[in-house]
Amino acid sequence: MTIEAGLWYETQQKADGITLVHEPWIRPFYRCNMWHVTGRDRDLLLDTGLGVVPLRRHVPRLTGRPLVCVASHTHFDHIGAHHEFADRCVHCAEAAILADPRPDQTVSDRYATDEMFDGFPPGWDAATFRVPPAPATRLLEDGDVIDLGDRAFEVIHTPGHSPGGIALWEAATRTLLSGDIVYDGPLIDDAWHSCPDDYVASLERLLRLPVKTVHGGHFASFGRARLEALAGDYIAGRRRAGCHLA
Repeated sequence: MTIEAGLWYETQQKADGITLVHEPWIRPFYRCNMWHVTGRDRDLLLDTGLGVVPLRRHVPRLTGRPLVCVASHTHFDHIGAHHEFADRCVHCAEAAILADPRPDQTVSDRYATDEMFDGFPPGWDAATFRVPPAPATRLLEDGDVIDLGDRAFEVIHTPGHSPGGIALWEAATRTLLSGDIVYDGPLIDDAWHSCPDDYVASLERLLRLPVKTVHGGHFASFGRARLEALAGDYIAGRRRAGCHLA
């Protein structure tokens, strides 16, 4: 079944001026959460999904205002529409992948198959799918701040799932946009550039933040108690597996 382009995206309003944009015809395990945050001077968009249907054309809230587009990391399901935006940010460790997103480095060679979908986007062909290059206009490092005018997000470097993974932390609302370092589903630490030791350290760092709400890169949002459970289960599992914890 092919889905009309105009029906491909869905938006859901959350608290604190944050909106979820996602692709409901992609199965939950593969479905990227794109987070749009409204600011006074500019907006923020964390991640851009698969990109097989033009994002800006079909999600009106992403046009008409200055917007900074950030990659939580450079796996194919998070950067597909980055090329549609002029202001593009990524952690310096993955800038080369965003500029030259080859299938092996974005893991599309492993995951971008027909099995992703409950309904297909127009023109989908797994054999020819490629993420368009989108060289960054700003390289991010740990501690950098993305300023929207009336609100600010601190860049938290969270390697483990990938070397340049980041989360965005808004202390004023105690909100964490976590990318793929933690979400309410099976955590992936076996991609070609994953590192379980780093994964543990990143989760331990996030647990030290006074987080109230987590908006992850996949699945539903959750609160502090669920963060502690998810991170705790992963860390305990790595201990049992003999992960070399410091």
